[in-house]
Amino acid sequence: MEISADDFASAHDDEDCIGVIYGDIGTTSLSCNDISIVEKNEYVQINHEAYGTVLGRVDEIERKTDLSLDRAYELSEGNDVDVEEKVSAVISIIGYRDDRGLLQVPHIPFKAGEFVYKAEEKLIKNVLGLKDDEKKGAYVGMLLGHDLKIFVDINSMVQKHVSVLSKTGGGKSYITGVLIEEMMKHKVTSIIIDPHAEYHSLSVEGKAAQSKFGVVPRSYGNQILEYASDTRINPGVKPLKFTLSNLDARDILELTNLRNARANLTPLRRVLDALRSSRAEYNLRDIIRMLEKEEDTSNYSLINELEYLEEVDIFAREGTRMDQLVVKGKTTIINLKGTPPDIQELIINRLASAIFHLRKMNKIPPLMLVVEEAHNFCPQQGHAACTKIFRTIASEGRKFGLGLLVVTQRAAKIDKNVLSQCNTQVILKVTNPNDLKAIVGSVEGLTTGLADDIQNLPIGVAIICGGKISMPLLIEVRPRETKHGGEAVEVV
Repeated sequence: MEISADDFASAHDDEDCIGVIYGDIGTTSLSCNDISIVEKNEYVQINHEAYGTVLGRVDEIERKTDLSLDRAYELSEGNDVDVEEKVSAVISIIGYRDDRGLLQVPHIPFKAGEFVYKAEEKLIKNVLGLKDDEKKGAYVGMLLGHDLKIFVDINSMVQKHVSVLSKTGGGKSYITGVLIEEMMKHKVTSIIIDPHAEYHSLSVEGKAAQSKFGVVPRSYGNQILEYASDTRINPGVKPLKFTLSNLDARDILELTNLRNARANLTPLRRVLDALRSSRAEYNLRDIIRMLEKEEDTSNYSLINELEYLEEVDIFAREGTRMDQLVVKGKTTIINLKGTPPDIQELIINRLASAIFHLRKMNKIPPLMLVVEEAHNFCPQQGHAACTKIFRTIASEGRKFGLGLLVVTQRAAKIDKNVLSQCNTQVILKVTNPNDLKAIVGSVEGLTTGLADDIQNLPIGVAIICGGKISMPLLIEVRPRETKHGGEAVEVV
């Protein structure tokens, strides 16, 4: 292949020209010299003699110089030093759309000397399969470096589960708030397990409008219901209570931390049968008194657990009904701030089990269950009362219209059976080696370059995979419409 001086001069004068392909060339990656300002992760296009225009992405940029250590000392002493430098870029090939609209990767390498150009947005949209579908999509942000809105398919999110992964302070609660805003916008029925009262602010209008993203502040207060297990430190919200008389012995034991629940089943059933035969209403103190009267030492552990439940005050004469918690088109926040971690587990186990059972019976509408701090409630190691039900929802929930959105700052500590079932992933900055390993092992399509980028993602930038997005994308997270209630730094 011969490249004329005129061809090179013409390309060099084109401000969109990046450089020329050189060296050994593969079908999935290549190198080019850099004659203009180009940034890592920028999209490029290259003409292929057999396949037409092909989309690529800049994975690495390297500047080679002839500056030696001795000459660097000369420079530091104020002497003039001539430095020769050459900049090159490594480009990964994304592909092209064939006549059927299918994404393909070239099977024949590009030719050396072919010019590389900054990609046109029309080509980026076409090859990446980006669609401006506000009716079915959740608007999460813009493609990094481009004015292209990114939409994640709402149905795919609900039907195939979602994970939001980030280090502490990386913005996981912020982007989760963005996802919830979009679900509320599309009238998706949702339940939010909120251990730290971060999502109450969804009912509060956010900051000034952001013209770049086209975001206008608004409140979703008319779509939000909020219940708290402790209304003393969460005033102004409805109390979350269980009705003791509606629970059988197994249900009550599920609300305890007893490891050998089966051994306590018979005495608890016996006491409940006696109470129900003599009165219509009873409380935990009544159950405890009758167990104490039996003077059986094997009942001591059960009595201790019931006394603890009595202290945390989760029962009432009229408890919260599931049709009050799950309302079609509404988002319900389960505010657990101030509740001890072990009791949080027991409450979540009871609620999640009831939601799964009622959804199987089609007695409540299809919904999304959002779980903050998910590593505490379905850990990879150790025991949590609600681990089993989350594994069940992750593996079977999609069959019954029950979606799961897990949010965690420790990807390595969340149950891998739950994480692996999440087909849509939102990844923000992560630096812990174990967490990185867990993410790379659970996300398909992550290139080596993107996997390395996870450690250096700035606040406000995320990698999105799944949700009918054909490959992992770097996005600028859109600003919240509502006030951010977490402690992470907000997007500006």
